[in-house]
Amino acid sequence: MSNKERVKVLRIGLCFLMVFSLLSDQARSSNEPSGRKGRPYFEQRGEIVWEVPTEQKVIAITFDDGPNPLYTPQVLRLLRQYEAKATFFLVGSHVRQFPTLTRQIVAEGNEVANHTYNHKYLNHLSNAKIVEELEQAQEEIHAATGQFPSLFRSPGGYYDERIVNLVKKCGFLMIMWSWHQDTRDWSNPGVNAIVKKVLGNVHNGDIVLFHDHGGDRTQTLEALTLILPVLKSRGYKFVTVSELLSLKNKFSTAPDSTKKNENASSDK
Repeated sequence: MSNKERVKVLRIGLCFLMVFSLLSDQARSSNEPSGRKGRPYFEQRGEIVWEVPTEQKVIAITFDDGPNPLYTPQVLRLLRQYEAKATFFLVGSHVRQFPTLTRQIVAEGNEVANHTYNHKYLNHLSNAKIVEELEQAQEEIHAATGQFPSLFRSPGGYYDERIVNLVKKCGFLMIMWSWHQDTRDWSNPGVNAIVKKVLGNVHNGDIVLFHDHGGDRTQTLEALTLILPVLKSRGYKFVTVSELLSLKNKFSTAPDSTKKNENASSDK
């Protein structure tokens, strides 16, 4: 057994041991509404990231739910054109279908992250099922790329203390997105609406939410052809989420977390 395989087996074993230790709390915690302890609580503890305070003109573009054989290659082409890197939060079942495309994402310098295996909302799942979703996705991503991602995004943006603890103890950091950078592209709001959302609200250290799967993503692609060159002309550098995390100011205050109570998002 190789070292990587040993790490994989150990990680899965530890996660399931942790699940059994939390089962006694499941009935109580599963009845708590998503986000009962809101953004300030998790942000101050460093357990969830919405954006990264930094003085540098950097922005992290993220894509959820792929890979998709029609839209992901077009996204990659645009990223290459504008010398941009992005983070793709991948669904494990899609990775299993399209491993070559998954490898292409990585080969072009982008980051891959975990978005569960079946894109099920975690607030409806037991502890054991949550861990299963995380680990199955992790296995598919590793099989395709040789990587074990350390970043995770919850489908639908659902989180509570139970979910966050499970995610953390399985070795992941939960990544959300800037509230002012939820493009809602999944709902096809119009190219202009997507462009206005991003360009009209951009700040250093933002994490922007797009999708490259889940329906017709033509509007997303058209919006990117307008957004990427404008941000580049404004001096922004497009980085992965991990790169963005490394730039966090040591002594900076968190953004205003009371402007909106977002327990669950419009990530579909």
